[in-house]
Amino acid sequence: MAQGKTIEMFLAEGTAEGLVTAELSNWNGKAIKIPRGEVADCTREDIASVGVYFLFCKDDDGGDSVYVGEAENVHARLKQHLADPFYWNTAVMFVGRDLNKALIRYLEDNLVRIVRECGRDRVLTKNTYQTHLKESQISSMNEFIDDVKTLISALGYKALTPMPVATNTTTYLHCMSNSAMGTGFVSTGGFTVLKGSTISDHTVPSFEARGRAYFDLRNRLTGDGTIVDRVFRSRL
Repeated sequence: MAQGKTIEMFLAEGTAEGLVTAELSNWNGKAIKIPRGEVADCTREDIASVGVYFLFCKDDDGGDSVYVGEAENVHARLKQHLADPFYWNTAVMFVGRDLNKALIRYLEDNLVRIVRECGRDRVLTKNTYQTHLKESQISSMNEFIDDVKTLISALGYKALTPMPVATNTTTYLHCMSNSAMGTGFVSTGGFTVLKGSTISDHTVPSFEARGRAYFDLRNRLTGDGTIVDRVFRSRL
C-alpha cells in the first residue's frame, strides 16, 4: 500500500485562480502555480530560482497542450515566453535549493518523455538535452519527479498521469445503435472509451444544440486523429 503524503497548499491571493504554492512535507522543493497575467509584475524571490516548469495551453480545437522547460531563473524565462507564438494560460514551476543546470536538464528530458507516454497533452517542447549524472543524482532526481507528479496532480493537471488501464476486475460498459458501437469502462481517471469503438454516422440537430459540448468533443477527436472514419484509433 502506498504511503500517505501531506501537502501544504497556500493560496497567496486567497483564491485558487491566483498564485498558489504547494509543498510536500520533508521535501526541499516547491511547486508554484502562476497565471500568465501575473508573471510580468511578480516580485516573489522564489520564482526566480533554478527549476523546471510547465506552460499549459488550450488549443483552438479544445485539446490540451503543454510546454515543458528548464531554467536557472524560471521567472526570467517565463517573461520571455510571454512573446511565444503559442498562447499559454498558466505556468506551474518546480524549484529546489539543490538543483543545478545538469539536474534540471535531466528533469526536463524525463518529464517531456513522461508527458508523451501519458498521451493526455500535446507536447510543444521541441528539443531537450540528455545529461550524464552520477547514480546517486539519478536516484535523487527520480524521487523529485515522483514528487512533481504528486503535486502537479494535486494542482489539477493530469499531464503526468497515465491513462487508465483495465484490470481483471474491470466492468465494461457497452453502447450500441444502428450505426455505432462503443465499449468503455469507468475508473478513478474518468470514463475510458476503448480503441475500435465506433461513433454514429450522423448527428441530429438536438445533439448539436443542447449537447454542444459533446458535439464539439466529437469534432475535436475527429480533427486530431483520435477518431478516423468513425473508429476510435486510440483510447480516450
